[in-house]
Amino acid sequence: MRPKTDLFPADLAEIAAFAKALSHPARLAILQTLAQRGTCICGEVVEVLPLAQASVSRHLKALQEAGLIRGETDGPRSCYCLDADAFARLADAFKAFADDVHEGTAVRTSTTLPAASRDR
Repeated sequence: MRPKTDLFPADLAEIAAFAKALSHPARLAILQTLAQRGTCICGEVVEVLPLAQASVSRHLKALQEAGLIRGETDGPRSCYCLDADAFARLADAFKAFADDVHEGTAVRTSTTLPAASRDR
């Protein structure tokens, strides 16, 4: 059985995957930490977040599966960094989506609503 997400355009599926990965404040904090430090091992991320190591590992895995971060394992240590190309795609995809929605809203608002409704 095909997943329902396959019924939508690839660009929307990519935006949805990024949005899902960004949908938890811990993941946003992890991304900020990686951006500030360049690279971190999992333990360093754990030190700056109010979460257990297991929770941080789950969030790192979600970010890695979305392609937003890269990780390398060296024995018991896992080192992570941002994927700059993925962030460029994320920024472009969100901007294009926001621009499309905003332009569509501006056109509909200015042409379909009575003046009293627009002024609210």
